[in-house]
Amino acid sequence: MNLKAKQKRPVQTHIVVFIIPALIIYTVFVVYPFLVSFRLSLYDWKGLGPMIYVGLGNFVKLFTKEPFNQQFFNALKHNIIFFVVTMVVQNLVGLVLAIILSRRIKGSAVFQAVYFLPVTLSLVVVGYLWTLMLNPMWGTVNLILRAVGLGSLARPWLGDPHTALLAIIFVNAWQWIGFPLLVFLASIQGIPDEFFEAARIDGASEWHVARYITVPLILPSITMVTIMTFIGTMNAFDIVYTMEGILGSPFFSTDVLGTFFYRTAFGTVWGTPGNLGFGSAVAVVMFLMVLIVSYTWLRITRKHEVQY
Repeated sequence: MNLKAKQKRPVQTHIVVFIIPALIIYTVFVVYPFLVSFRLSLYDWKGLGPMIYVGLGNFVKLFTKEPFNQQFFNALKHNIIFFVVTMVVQNLVGLVLAIILSRRIKGSAVFQAVYFLPVTLSLVVVGYLWTLMLNPMWGTVNLILRAVGLGSLARPWLGDPHTALLAIIFVNAWQWIGFPLLVFLASIQGIPDEFFEAARIDGASEWHVARYITVPLILPSITMVTIMTFIGTMNAFDIVYTMEGILGSPFFSTDVLGTFFYRTAFGTVWGTPGNLGFGSAVAVVMFLMVLIVSYTWLRITRKHEVQY
């Protein structure tokens, strides 16, 4: 009886061996920092001096006390806009380019390398270079617009509250479009050619092939890219800080949760004091939002995945 039980449930030790290192790394770099942040969020602590226990006071302060609640919801709104526009400009365009390049057109390998090249660059470098290019006086963007007779469209892209956030989002999408492109392209190339050939023999157009064959079969990749995009945009900090500073200038029009967290935790050079306890409360809220939305989206999309 015991022999049969062992045969039914063999001990696959190699799986445990491979999981343990990843589990240790995840615990050290994700679980432990979250627990420390949650503990700090229950205290009023400025980094030096005694830690004063306030319970959930920091969370109440975040959602109810001005100006913190106003700045928090303003930053959250910008993060949502960041995600939505990125999904359209970066991921949707990346999907279209992946479908085109999957046709094995001449020079597709060169295009893949060109599109992926910005991903290898530092966000700080990209932000600084685009800040120069978007300069209202001698920036490349406005010079090109004036040269082609579109001078009326030239504007202070980073100095106008109506365009600053969109400009940053487009810069971020320009840098990262190569990532979804390669992920989608690899998934499309993994689909058997027989599926596409059968559809075209039946008279399906390229639009119908993409809609009813390509997209459903690469849904796991789309889900993964969507979740990573959500995590990345919710944690956006570098590009905003480089191009518009810690205040999300102009007039907080580019302020995101990352810059809001930085100000609340570490203060500013203008004398605004930081509070690591309050900043930890912001970090905990950010983590929980990312966790809940990512898990929910994963559960929803798994129901619609197609096996082949």
